[in-house]
Amino acid sequence: MKGKPWTREQEKKLQDLVKAKLPLEPIARELGMSPEGVRMKMKRLGLEVVEQDRSHCSTTIDLPKDLFTVEQILMSLARATKALEQPGLDKGEVLRLRSLVQACRVYQDKFAEYVDYRRIEGELVELKREVHGLRKSAEKNAS
Repeated sequence: MKGKPWTREQEKKLQDLVKAKLPLEPIARELGMSPEGVRMKMKRLGLEVVEQDRSHCSTTIDLPKDLFTVEQILMSLARATKALEQPGLDKGEVLRLRSLVQACRVYQDKFAEYVDYRRIEGELVELKREVHGLRKSAEKNAS
């Protein structure tokens, strides 16, 4: 079964994400497509699939596959803020909306931290590979 054709913008974004060395799963989430569909497109475009090395990541819990995007959280925040502007809200509704606003703020902060940690972990894994390669090369040259 064939999916929807890719737009030039989607192809460009895919190339940018691959260039940034993001693994397949986050690329698929960012593009809103299935990992297999993204993998096939990458193959057609001659792009290298970066497989995530989970053995070196400190994150041990499985995170939901469908994390909210920052845009989705901002939309929820905007709706809750707009709803708070309505006159005559009862105390329970005000508390619910304020809780939603607070949850959106916390989610944004934690999402940003998560993205940064994953980037740092990826860089660390890459540095470890480079050091390993340099050690092998040094050992080979010393022999």
